[in-house]
Amino acid sequence: MRYLRPAALLAASLVLLLATDGTGVSTGAAAPAAVAVPRIRAVALHDRAAPPRIRDTWSGPAFDVCTAPPLDTLRAWHGTSPYGAVGIYTSGSQRGCGQSRLTAEWVRQARAMGWRFLPVHVGLQAPCADPSRKPKRIDPAKAVEQGRDEADEAARALRSLGFGAGSPVYLDIEAYPMHDPACGQAVVEFTLGWTQALHSAGYRSGFYSSLESGIADLAAAARAGSSPVPDALWYARWDDRADTAGSGALDPDLWNLHQRVHQHRGNVAETYGGAALTIDRNQADGPTAD
Repeated sequence: MRYLRPAALLAASLVLLLATDGTGVSTGAAAPAAVAVPRIRAVALHDRAAPPRIRDTWSGPAFDVCTAPPLDTLRAWHGTSPYGAVGIYTSGSQRGCGQSRLTAEWVRQARAMGWRFLPVHVGLQAPCADPSRKPKRIDPAKAVEQGRDEADEAARALRSLGFGAGSPVYLDIEAYPMHDPACGQAVVEFTLGWTQALHSAGYRSGFYSSLESGIADLAAAARAGSSPVPDALWYARWDDRADTAGSGALDPDLWNLHQRVHQHRGNVAETYGGAALTIDRNQADGPTAD
């Protein structure tokens, strides 16, 4: 046999002993199988208030824009475009655009035209997200508390803009890498705190993210029994499919009672009634604000 140095000989002996009962006699027992650790753990928070009654839903095309569009544009688009609802960024410290037009009067006039609304809140992002665009991120040790704080801010904004109780607001969590389970867990716990506080404030909880990151982790949390999960999902997958079927990645029994919005194409220039906008296209089948 090949010569083994003392250290190698010791290692070989340990391997032999592990395969025996310690006496050098093989036991024939198989090594225990590794136990799979789930990516997302179940977390249940006490939902002090039942989810408020949904005031309004919209099934059909919707669009979202970075800045609330001019009222003249909304007037030109209503009835000439296929869209019946508009996504607007109502609150959050990391909104990408200014909102000089977005006031209670803007909402009142747009509502009078017949528009429905998908309010969006852009606050803290996933701990593992790229910080170059939105540097403020969730602290995993404080995720639930931070989610509640963001919900309080979002609820104040909804009230100031004239959106009634039962209106939803969608938490915007941008796409993040899936290599770190602790990162996904922090996003889930942040979202549970967000939902709990919104229900207490009398509003519905929504959640927007990529189908491959935030939505996947939230679906895993729902499967594990976490609560309270959001009342509606807005998932991003730019596949040009104007549907809410989940693109094969969202189980059909999750959020299936008119609780979905699908952002299916982004950064599209469109013109109706002589007014142009660059928008993201969505197909909605879920709650809207009024």
